[in-house]
Amino acid sequence: MSAQQLSFYQTTLGKKVVMAISGVILIGFVLGHMAGNLQIFLGPEKLDAYAEFLHSMPALLWGTRIVLLVSVFAHFLSAFSLWKLNKAARPQAYAKQVSQATTYAARTMRWGGVIVLLFIVYHLLHLTVGAPVAGYEIVHGKVYDNVVNGFSNPAIAGFYIIAQACLGLHLYHGTWSLMQTLGFNHDKYNHLRRNIACGVSLLITIGNISIPVSVLTGCLS
Repeated sequence: MSAQQLSFYQTTLGKKVVMAISGVILIGFVLGHMAGNLQIFLGPEKLDAYAEFLHSMPALLWGTRIVLLVSVFAHFLSAFSLWKLNKAARPQAYAKQVSQATTYAARTMRWGGVIVLLFIVYHLLHLTVGAPVAGYEIVHGKVYDNVVNGFSNPAIAGFYIIAQACLGLHLYHGTWSLMQTLGFNHDKYNHLRRNIACGVSLLITIGNISIPVSVLTGCLS
């Protein structure tokens, strides 16, 4: 990173731009990841074959993982830096909290982000690394069975559902904000920006929650 780029990143706008760009990358991945996971409704052969196909291309797989790791790090580092700047600019809290110009998603952005981060760590340990964090042994290559076994536990399924609800709120405010940061901010199409943010968050939330709910209700077994 050059001195000029570093100087730009140190500004509030620079941090917001980094958050926006990394957010676009992460949203794209979440959509693709969800589309792949939804193949579980096509049966175990289809989902297991999809997972095997991904692992047959290690360069692409690890390249994607590295990009995601950098994006997650940049996203959370920028968010933490902006929080520190805001706190330094306003060392004392307001005597009366005024939230008329914000939304519930915006007000819960910080804690929602923490929950999403914890979910990412658990999800990687659970279904990527295969660590013993779910009370059963992960069988490599049997993705369908691993998912169904995991979500058959109401505690694990419940945690996933709560995490996806937090992700949905995070995505709604995040999508709205990143479009504003990237210049899509005008009274003529702010309603479209809101609809896009709502559509993205609902699509991902409903898509991801459908899997643990289907396991708990016996639709997937």
